[in-house]
Amino acid sequence: MSRPKKRKNKKSGSKAFILLLISAIIICAVGFIGYKGFVHYTHPIKYQNYVEKYAEEYSVPRDLLYATIQVESGFDENAVSNAGAIGLTQIMPDTLSWLETKTGESYTEEDLRNPEIAIKYCAVFYSILLSKFESEDAAVCAYHAGINKVAGWLTNSEYSDDGVTLKKIPSSVTAHYLSKINNARKTYNSLYKEEL
Repeated sequence: MSRPKKRKNKKSGSKAFILLLISAIIICAVGFIGYKGFVHYTHPIKYQNYVEKYAEEYSVPRDLLYATIQVESGFDENAVSNAGAIGLTQIMPDTLSWLETKTGESYTEEDLRNPEIAIKYCAVFYSILLSKFESEDAAVCAYHAGINKVAGWLTNSEYSDDGVTLKKIPSSVTAHYLSKINNARKTYNSLYKEEL
């Protein structure tokens, strides 16, 4: 004797699928909003007056200043690296001394913890680098690795075909730094088109 076949309830299967789909959409939306909130938190528009002022004064892109602050210190004005770089933009005391010869000003190492001074000297430094190197990527590499090192890379055909752009960065640490800066710039431009 054969058993009668159970009839599948198509309506309950469809309802379960719709509920599952709605749940998935809600979870994705909450996750996206949470992620977006997290990205806004990690990539804030802080010190906007200083960034705008010195970006304009020294002809440096605002997104580059914000990205540098985000990558270098995560907006911690008291940050100090193992190498001795200080403040929001992680400027080395020796670099500050050299930059002061360009501005005619005089500050102490402790002054680099002041957000305005840190942002100003980041802009001063980038203005020099951007006028020396035709490529923004090369300027960013020089901010990290030093002017002379990057100038040397650009004269080496293994690293540059045209003496302007780097086809290969011999330092993996500097290559990673450039990648982080460029990603942060993309994030800032995506989040804050109006402000930048």
